[in-house]
Amino acid sequence: MHLLDIVNNHTSPAKAGVPDWMLGYFKRRSISFANGETDTKTHVCWLQSRNFTIDLRLPIESEQVVSKPLQEYSAAELRTLGNYEGWVADSVWNGETLAWEKEIALQLHGRWQEPAYLKRVGNCMMEFCPSDAYVEDWRLQPSAPGPLIGLRLLQEKNLSTQTITRKSGGLIVCGDYAALVLGRPEPMVAASANALREKSQAAVGDKAALQQLFDFETSVAKGSMQRGFAVFLSTCPERIGKEIFSLDGFAISSDSKTLTQNFESANGDIVERIYAIDTIESGVEFTQTTPTCEQSKQWFDRESETLCRYNQPCY
Repeated sequence: MHLLDIVNNHTSPAKAGVPDWMLGYFKRRSISFANGETDTKTHVCWLQSRNFTIDLRLPIESEQVVSKPLQEYSAAELRTLGNYEGWVADSVWNGETLAWEKEIALQLHGRWQEPAYLKRVGNCMMEFCPSDAYVEDWRLQPSAPGPLIGLRLLQEKNLSTQTITRKSGGLIVCGDYAALVLGRPEPMVAASANALREKSQAAVGDKAALQQLFDFETSVAKGSMQRGFAVFLSTCPERIGKEIFSLDGFAISSDSKTLTQNFESANGDIVERIYAIDTIESGVEFTQTTPTCEQSKQWFDRESETLCRYNQPCY
């Protein structure tokens, strides 16, 4: 079954989760630190389902990284790859702060450990950390109304070889955007902070060691449920421009708690993925606006000649 058929005929909305204003695909505009410095260049993506988050963070140097076998990367290139960040985690909203739990990540240690105080106005969502170490400015990316699909990967199995290839991950579709996380076949334990960077540099030319370190994917894509979603940012350079996942081969369980997908891999094997359903919703509005009181609307209209001098959409 096509995933669009699932959305049209088998919606399964989550009964609880984050508020509507937090849903969708946000791109970070800036992060400002307590020392007075600001980063506006790192590619940072946040895709939010009802009860979990997918996050991707890439340096601008990722734009020049060429796809090739891992053993052919230099130590400098591996250091760049070793600083990539991508993860999926449960989102826990208490009405004031958002915290993340049970993180499945490319990095071998948690780089972002504080919960978030969040406030959204228009398409701008501000995130303050409790320690005041930084503040992040996120912008909801424009999207036509569309589905919100949140799926947590329980298992990926190669049916041709009868081997389990993945045990964790996640998939989010929010309107015009999609994100996928595929966790490592087996978890790795960090011996120190920045262990991924250190281990990858030390493994230059070692195919087996590098494969174990980087057998993980976080990708973000743009497209539609009709034509598919093409990857434009990824922890895996070879994934750029490729279809993020197949839209066919889905089946929903009778209790609407899981989706199973069968598809053919690039090498011709038949792969089965089993997902737990967080939410399946159709026609979600990823609006760029937020509500305000009548008094503030009147103030805005009254002062619009100066307030709107240079206004334009800002993403």
